[in-house]
Amino acid sequence: MLTSDDDGRVCKDIPEAACNHQPRNFITHIAALGSTKTADGLIDPKLVLSWLLTQLGAPALFIGLLVPVRESGALLPQLFTAAGLRQLAQRKWAWCAGSVIQGLCAIGIAIAGLTLEGHAAGIAIVMALAMLALARSVCSVTYKDVLGKTVSKSRRGTATGTASSLSALFVILFGLALASGLTDRMTIVIAGLLIAGGLWLVAAALFATLAEEKGATEGGRNPMKAALSNLSLLKEDAQLRRFIAARGLLISTALAPPFMVALGAADEAENMFGGLGLLVIASSGAALLSSYVWGRLADRSSRKVLVFSSIAATLALAATLALHAAGLLQDVWALPAMIFALMIAYQGVRLGRSTHLVDMATEDTRAAYTALSNTIIGILLLLGSVFSVIASLAGLQTVLGLLALMNAAAVPCALGLDEVQNSPDN
Repeated sequence: MLTSDDDGRVCKDIPEAACNHQPRNFITHIAALGSTKTADGLIDPKLVLSWLLTQLGAPALFIGLLVPVRESGALLPQLFTAAGLRQLAQRKWAWCAGSVIQGLCAIGIAIAGLTLEGHAAGIAIVMALAMLALARSVCSVTYKDVLGKTVSKSRRGTATGTASSLSALFVILFGLALASGLTDRMTIVIAGLLIAGGLWLVAAALFATLAEEKGATEGGRNPMKAALSNLSLLKEDAQLRRFIAARGLLISTALAPPFMVALGAADEAENMFGGLGLLVIASSGAALLSSYVWGRLADRSSRKVLVFSSIAATLALAATLALHAAGLLQDVWALPAMIFALMIAYQGVRLGRSTHLVDMATEDTRAAYTALSNTIIGILLLLGSVFSVIASLAGLQTVLGLLALMNAAAVPCALGLDEVQNSPDN
């Protein structure tokens, strides 16, 4: 019922040998990907781990490192490993290994939360997160290829979308448990980390059961070499330069939440409606409520989505600073509302940039644009760790002010982009 078309044809672009296995593979993908996406939500570095480090008394330096380590660690290694992983005829085993390592790292973070405090906790959790991010990069490189060999084109979006929806539901339930006040929040967070570790291990076991046909191992090109060889595109294409500049400025939407959580803790926001619970609910709720709307708008004008997202993020960060200055950030509604607003903008940035890149490029330039853009953004995310140093030297308000200015600067940058959805060439 889930995988069949009205005419009964389910195998449109996968090997004939894989056709009989597709219904089982389809369900396996939903279960495995749903498990990993739920685990991602349970350890969310932007909220959960930043809250955990704050409670453990870790310096702002480590809190500010969480997102750069997680995001750049999952992106940059792909530039060096993608070609090597292509040499595997069955890539599901690389995905399984990456999932097992992520599970062990999540369990390690939970143990650190139980046994360490201060600088020691910060060092241990950031190092474990770095290892987790490296393992995630392996999973990211191999997943789409395995999906393409085991599930037909007309069913792939359904599989990943169903997994995303289920995981969002479970993460919201996690947030409700945190907000309920029925038990200590630290206990729930540690339990969530252990459950996340278990989910990654379960996902690896499930993924290993996929019936994956052997695939091609030749023809792969190292993404780093591709990016370096395409640097000339920056000189030739002004729109590409402007797009990468706007995307680079908008990494601030990903970097800001840990500093917002730390600022809320500084304002003694611990008693706010379950604290972390509302923040998790606000973040997941923002994704559920806004993703479809942003996606529809992006199909009409990805340029306007980037502009509106930039404005929304600027206002959210400015409002956070204003509430802090007024002494209102500790109120029950304040920080969750600001996180909700920022995460709506973050979802707009994600959908706007991906849609714009695809639509601005041609079939001949799309791969080159993607490799070059991902390389530059990965480096910028790594450099984003400098904000943790600024936080320790000049304070959290200074960092949030700088991030707000980055979002504001993205507005005129995005305004100068072409309306690529209306271009006759695309």
